Amino acid sequence: MKKLLVLLLIWNSLFLAQIKPSEKYIIIRCDDFGMCHSVNMAIKKVIESGIPISTSVMFSCAWYQEAVAILKEHPEVGVGVHLTLNAEWKNYRWGPVTGKNTVPSLVDESGYFFPSRTKLFDNNPSIEEIEKELRAQIDRAMKSGIRIDYLDYHMGAAVQTTELRRLVENLAKEYGLGMSGYFGEIYSSITYGAPLGTKSDSLMTHIRKLEPGVNLQVCHLGLDSSEMQALKDMNEFGLAEMSKHREEELMCLLNPELPDLFAEKNIIPITYKQLIEKMGLEKMYRSEDSDY
Repeated sequence: MKKLLVLLLIWNSLFLAQIKPSEKYIIIRCDDFGMCHSVNMAIKKVIESGIPISTSVMFSCAWYQEAVAILKEHPEVGVGVHLTLNAEWKNYRWGPVTGKNTVPSLVDESGYFFPSRTKLFDNNPSIEEIEKELRAQIDRAMKSGIRIDYLDYHMGAAVQTTELRRLVENLAKEYGLGMSGYFGEIYSSITYGAPLGTKSDSLMTHIRKLEPGVNLQVCHLGLDSSEMQALKDMNEFGLAEMSKHREEELMCLLNPELPDLFAEKNIIPITYKQLIEKMGLEKMYRSEDSDY
């Protein structure tokens, strides 16, 4: 596997002189870095495997500093800010970087983010307070000592409305960052669509059928540990045995057959850092499916 990864990295550097529409590219984006220790350790395993990945950090969560420490040792990773306005886990909640008294319309009676988009927007959140909080998260990221490449959105709340999407687009422009979903990426995820026991087959089948262009595989990883087993999603779409889903998805990315398949199908794994360097921020555009 190590030899194949070396070959992939060499191939990667040769082909990335420019992004060619006729080639097949894949961005593996691992979300929720910094959410908790088990998520951090899972993403760390993938980073250390050598497969090029991007990862989106939740700078409002207690474990983001551990994620930052890991990323300081791996500057090759593409890094995004996972803009966060929800805290969905029962008994494990987080709140605004700005503090609950600064953005009162964004928090519940306990001072935490609401568990769902519906509950947040039922509370008529102030767009001025949303801007203040998103800026605080980006500022924390930019001051963390790691390079930040792009923005995306936890549960899509930060781009719930046209007005909010315009706000995030303006923040990306102001801070000189890319936005995930704004480079014509073809989206895929197996987190909710593939039942336990089928995720590896689902991912490998999907990869075999990739079309030319930039393909985005969004992943939600974790360890099936006591920490993750204790987390229960308060949203209706939440997964039972969530920790098992996340660990199975982790094993999909650690599958030694994955680099073989990339080589066999002439698929070039890249990061958002590389994509932005080669395409340029001026090539970003809004598509109908850019809320992931």
